[in-house]
Amino acid sequence: MKVGLFGCGAYGMALSSIMSENKCDITMWTKFEEEKEQLERTRKNEKLIPNFTISEKIQLTTSVEECIKGKDLLIIAIPAAFIDSLAVEMKPYIKNNHILIATKGIEQETGLFIHEILEKYLDTKNLAIISGPSFAVDLVTKMPAGLSLATKSEETKNLVKQALANKYIKLRETEDIIGTEICGSIKNVIALSAGMLEGMGANDSTKAMLLTEAIHDMREIIDAFDGDKKTVLSFAGFGDLLLTCTSVKSRNFSFGKLLGEKKSKEEIKEYLSHTTVEGFYTLESIYKLLKDKKVSIPIIDLIYNIAVKGKNPEELLTFLVEKE
Repeated sequence: MKVGLFGCGAYGMALSSIMSENKCDITMWTKFEEEKEQLERTRKNEKLIPNFTISEKIQLTTSVEECIKGKDLLIIAIPAAFIDSLAVEMKPYIKNNHILIATKGIEQETGLFIHEILEKYLDTKNLAIISGPSFAVDLVTKMPAGLSLATKSEETKNLVKQALANKYIKLRETEDIIGTEICGSIKNVIALSAGMLEGMGANDSTKAMLLTEAIHDMREIIDAFDGDKKTVLSFAGFGDLLLTCTSVKSRNFSFGKLLGEKKSKEEIKEYLSHTTVEGFYTLESIYKLLKDKKVSIPIIDLIYNIAVKGKNPEELLTFLVEKE
């Protein structure tokens, strides 16, 4: 099958490795001519995934039209902040295309989830989402990993399974698109607080306490947006929460650790200027969305007050004990 993959970052490259294993004909898109030329020349990006080489059969392009034309499946794997501008570029070429979203997050200005942004611009209902515990550097090792696959289109589901499911990638199906998106977004926010605990030297018992409380709060958020509360126990929910909140590979966890260590504002700003911390940007979006819906999720309020307003991270320790 022919796949157009938008995004040459770490996750895009990891997905390309799976699809190459599955004998897909892949075209990868990047907005940057320099990145395209580097990948054509070296087939590597050592900074993103050390010791990994993309297949020589993969074509690279900076043309949105070329990445879409004649493809059976389109996959979007770029940062959430750039989804809107990409959707605008895709719009003239989309007509009932099958599109898989591999991006997690919420648009800051509008509070829209990724599938809502695409629905706003693109003429297709054939949308799907993958989400779950899957660091890019882990996916390329060809060890088992599980992902939630959310879609209401049977044909799109089958195409995604053909592209990605194999002897080491498991896809568990659901129709709960909004619940899956919420899990993929909120786990990055919770990871900030998990990093804070690490930065404060909290023990494993306290960290487990946080994750348990977070599961309950994620259920409440899913319910507030009319999703299926059971999704919190999926790969996209508990699975991704566990991974992101316990691994130093997580940029969200690492950023939270800096907050817990009470690093200076200059050090925090420096980290954000060089690192994409999706949880930090998602935090502002979900905080506003919940306020607009008049839904109270105290842990989100607290993380916001610490990460954005500069409150003392030690308030998290008190909160965990006093939370009802």
